[in-house]
Amino acid sequence: MIIRNWTLLLFIISLISISSALIAEYFFNLQPCELCLKQRHPYYLILVSLVFIIIIKNLNKFVFYLLIQLASVYGLFYSIWHVGVENKILKGPAGCSTLLTNSENTSDLKAQILSKQVINCDEVIWSFFGISAASINTLVLLVIFILNAIYLFRYYGIKKEKNV
Repeated sequence: MIIRNWTLLLFIISLISISSALIAEYFFNLQPCELCLKQRHPYYLILVSLVFIIIIKNLNKFVFYLLIQLASVYGLFYSIWHVGVENKILKGPAGCSTLLTNSENTSDLKAQILSKQVINCDEVIWSFFGISAASINTLVLLVIFILNAIYLFRYYGIKKEKNV
């Protein structure tokens, strides 16, 4: 049943994911870090792809489902990286930490401070039962990746020839 209604389910999952991130940012003033923002990109691409799939009936849907698969891989990359940064296992991008280098003068120090991201990627700003938003996003994208792979294989995979 999940695979049969995959397009609708994927639309709902993606809409809830991006909506919750935007609500957290604009209504609860939880500012995202650089990696948080990159983790939103797949959901935008998935939603646009699904709109095309739903609206245009005579469309090669395989290309769009493949695009969704690639978007989930992109999102998994950034969400796993973000979880690693939060757990101090991996290093974040250059503008994603508060570490300042030693400076000889105040103008260099001022430039460093002004160029730094306000929100650090290694700080968990929101969690649910101790699970960070980046970890939840990783799980959601992993489910999307696996179920979309099953959908692609089931409906567009190699068909076995029937022996007559």
